[in-house]
Amino acid sequence: MALARLVSKAVSACRVQYLYSSSHQCQLRSLASMPGLFKSGSYVNGEFVTSCSGKTFKVYNPANGNEIGEVSDMNVEDTKLAIEAAHKAFPEWSRKTGKERGAYLRKWFELMMENAAEMGDLLTSENGKPLAEARGEVMYAASFMEFFAEEAKRVYGETIPASPANKRAVVMKQPVGVAGLIIPWNFPPAMLARKAAPALAVGCTVVVKTPEDTPYTPMAMAELADRAGIPKGVVNVISCSRKNVADIGSLFCSDPRVSTISLTGSTEVGRILMKDCAPQIKKLSLELGGLAPLILFDSANLKKAIPDIKGCKFRNAGQACISAQNFLIQEGIYDEAVEAISVMVKSIKQGDPTDPTTNVGPLINKRGIDKVHRLVEDAKARGANALIGGSKATDIGELYYQPTLLTDVTEDMAIFKEEVFGPVMSVIKFKTEEDALRLANASERGLASYFYTSDLAQCYRVMEGIQSGMVGCNETVITGAELPFGGYKQSGIGREGGKYGLEEFLETKLGVISLV
Repeated sequence: MALARLVSKAVSACRVQYLYSSSHQCQLRSLASMPGLFKSGSYVNGEFVTSCSGKTFKVYNPANGNEIGEVSDMNVEDTKLAIEAAHKAFPEWSRKTGKERGAYLRKWFELMMENAAEMGDLLTSENGKPLAEARGEVMYAASFMEFFAEEAKRVYGETIPASPANKRAVVMKQPVGVAGLIIPWNFPPAMLARKAAPALAVGCTVVVKTPEDTPYTPMAMAELADRAGIPKGVVNVISCSRKNVADIGSLFCSDPRVSTISLTGSTEVGRILMKDCAPQIKKLSLELGGLAPLILFDSANLKKAIPDIKGCKFRNAGQACISAQNFLIQEGIYDEAVEAISVMVKSIKQGDPTDPTTNVGPLINKRGIDKVHRLVEDAKARGANALIGGSKATDIGELYYQPTLLTDVTEDMAIFKEEVFGPVMSVIKFKTEEDALRLANASERGLASYFYTSDLAQCYRVMEGIQSGMVGCNETVITGAELPFGGYKQSGIGREGGKYGLEEFLETKLGVISLV
């Protein structure tokens, strides 16, 4: 109990760091010195293996361009072996009780907590987020293992009173089978845990495809799963280069041994998976792109809102699907709010993510920074004002973009319609609540939304009127292991987290018994 309380307190504290931290004192450890966590092979059927072809691909540190190492470049044939291992392990794993499966997850959680500092260092090296953020994310990821270790015992069915007196009806919940999990580069440990933990809890086995930019942290998690004693074949984690991504995704869709797919990625990739899964009518859970508005009404408490905005916008250099992008400010407080936001943006320190004073690190790769540059240049060409920033920070490094505040943004600009995925704030002035809701709902996406008001009635009206799966009223910290995560419209299908996350990996079966 004492350990649980200590860990719970640590997770809560680090969840704040995960969102934003600039004061945590950290030093980066040598990757070579990590206790067995730095893995170059993929994890298949309980062993770290090289690709059948012997091919590898290089992984680079986005902060400085240095090569971190080479990892196995798995292809379709390698992935088939992983799927077969998961398929063979499924019957025995699914027959275990929820309590038994929960014990494995609990051990995995404890190992992640014990190795959080080392894993955070690894994440910073391959992703570029500041050390405190990275270490906080690992503990946030571990919280999903802890939560679903407990929920494994709470997968309930029910008895339904049947109309005929001689019948009894029973509803059972059963695991769907092998789950193909596709995780993103921006939060690899968190997304692996948020998908794998509920899948394992209910009795599914998993094959995880790691992101090509950040494969090392997921492999470290595979190593810890192995140390936790999770049986061979239950957890499989494969790495591949960009050239093999589409083929492996297509295999997940076409292989009948894979019963469900869970993706966190772009809306465009989600469409491809839906199309490829159609022939088999395969179960899908999609957490896709966002375009989150953040509304400041005239009654907003700016002393609360401005620090919240700092974390919500600039965490991971703005590379988060729930990062606020379009900032809608009511005309009555517009000048005051823009001035306060300007002071905040100017206070951000950008630089080496291993420096404990750094708030914002690099973007993940050249494609990422080119997209941010394109959207900002388009906005400026159409009349937006770069009040702060607005350019690449080439004096720091090739993949750095200045924390940017754009005003006079209009609806015809690409940056209003496309997810920027960078440290850029787009500001729009509005007059009425109706105007704010129209602007907030103008996107075809609806993952997260935020707004600030001191009017309780307005809080309920806007919370109900915004078309997004998650809404924060006077709050931007809206995720947690116990909470459902997912979007409306083209931001996805299904939910992750909480009891709702279990349903994505369960089938509902009806049993009717005749008594005569």
